[in-house]
Parts: sequence; C-alpha cells; structure tokens
Amino acid sequence: MEAVTSIEAADISVILNSLPHRYPFLMVDRVIDIRGDEHGIGIKNVTANEPQFQGHFPNRPVFPGVLMIEGMAQTAGVLCVLAGAPGQQPREVYFMTIDKAKFRKPVVPGDRIEYHMNKVARRRNMWWFRGEAMVAGQIVAEAEVGAMLSWT
Repeated sequence: MEAVTSIEAADISVILNSLPHRYPFLMVDRVIDIRGDEHGIGIKNVTANEPQFQGHFPNRPVFPGVLMIEGMAQTAGVLCVLAGAPGQQPREVYFMTIDKAKFRKPVVPGDRIEYHMNKVARRRNMWWFRGEAMVAGQIVAEAEVGAMLSWT
C-alpha cells in the first residue's frame, strides 16, 4: 500500500531533507502544486552569482541545458520522496534515463524557471516523468527522465 501525502508545497528545508544534493548542485528552490507523485512544479530562481556563469559564458551568461534537465530530475525526486512513507528517506537516488530532451530558448540570470513534472509510469522503486521547463509561460526545455530510489 502506498502512502498518500497532503503536502502541496515544499520549501527549501523540505527539499534539503528530501534530496542529497547541496549547493552548488541543487537546482530547485521550491516545489509547488504537489499532487502526490503524479505532478509538481519545481521553481529555480536563476541568479548571476551562480558558479556556472563564470564559464558558461563570461560575457553572455546562459544557464546550461543539462542543469535544467537536472532541475527536472530533482523536482521529480522530491515528488517521489514526499509520496513515500512519512519520515522514510531513501538511502540513494539514481538518475537512470534522459530521453527526448530538447532545448528551445536560452535561460539567463533574472529568469525564473518552472519545472512542470508529470508522472508517466512507476514500477516498484522506479519512476519516469515528462517535464517541461518554462520561463514566463514559454517552454525553454523539455525531457523525459527516469530515476530509481533505494531504501535498503
């Protein structure tokens, strides 16, 4: 039997308790509109002082597409962990697949990325999600991601 959670939003403290990621590799600041492990929207506020902009690119900072994919996966990870049994944290989280990734528009400092994640499938401790990264209502990237959580 799966645990059902009534949480609708996760602030940074909940995210830090759910994921092993830490600065500078934490790519989500908040998760809103949580509906179990079915759907959620991760929020990433892109700021000019982030380390990736030192080299990507010094005179024209562009948020790397692969970090948007990571933000999608982290948002999905929060949904999976929060949908589990209360107080039970996975020992490990493994990123398994990235499919159908497309990058549509550059993201720059000052943008607010929304990672709209929807569950495609689940089998035991494995999940697959379809995600769209959006800035100001426009899709900037999309992908399907899969992950496995290990509790033992």
